[in-house]
Amino acid sequence: MAALTSECLDDCKGNHVPKLINVHHPQHTIQQAQAYVKTYILLPSSLLGLTCAIGAIGGLGYQWLSTDSYTWDTFSQSSGLFMSGIGLGAAQTLYQRYLLREFPEVLATRMKERLNRQRGKLKKGSDATAIEHPGRQFVPLAYLLGVMILIGGAIATSAYGRVSMIPALLMPWAGFYWARLFLWRRVIKVEKVER
Repeated sequence: MAALTSECLDDCKGNHVPKLINVHHPQHTIQQAQAYVKTYILLPSSLLGLTCAIGAIGGLGYQWLSTDSYTWDTFSQSSGLFMSGIGLGAAQTLYQRYLLREFPEVLATRMKERLNRQRGKLKKGSDATAIEHPGRQFVPLAYLLGVMILIGGAIATSAYGRVSMIPALLMPWAGFYWARLFLWRRVIKVEKVER
């Protein structure tokens, strides 16, 4: 929490009125930004990555054991889907790490907004901190292009390749979430609770 200091001000009648002043601590902003990453990036990435990996590997296992359609092409195409997910997950993580390094107040503001929303204290006119960096206008386009690559690759591999539908849809997302998880874990140290 930011430290609060007390100052005395004179009101119109000459009485001393205490005033609380909020002191800004950059370390606190960085801690809140790291808490945002742990709560809203690391945890969902680990759960979704595990779910997608189990579903994709289970689907490939079913394809291998129950049908005769599992070949080396299936292995190479599913590996390609996984690697495309890793590439896009790594690209997104590098961008988000850049935001953490250069604009930690943005992630800290997102954490505060989420906490206030959970407590029911979200203001209607709350303004998020603006991110201004070169190429910022292309970021939404890059996100859209990345999702189209993942979904398009899955559909193409399922329709024209050797991978069945479920593994084709889940394999790139497994790679995407695992890349995010492992690249963030190097930056954010998760404290171990001592008992």
